[in-house]
Amino acid sequence: MNNDRDEPTPADLAAIEAEMPLIEAEMQMLDAEIRILLADPEPTALDWHRMRRAEKLVMRELEKLHSRRPAKRPAARRLRAA
Repeated sequence: MNNDRDEPTPADLAAIEAEMPLIEAEMQMLDAEIRILLADPEPTALDWHRMRRAEKLVMRELEKLHSRRPAKRPAARRLRAA
């Protein structure tokens, strides 16, 4: 965000919108983790299935997000004079 204003720019909003599927997938994974941690007496097969499904969803959304971004080129290295 630009420090001169309190409101996000259109580019900021577009970036947030592009990341929303990943954010939602991460929230599903957090929910699955919480279910496993709070399972009494122990997590069920369904709890573990939810966890695996959430992990796969996070990975898919992460791959989608990064495939849409242009690849960054590494900065040119300067040679130091000896």
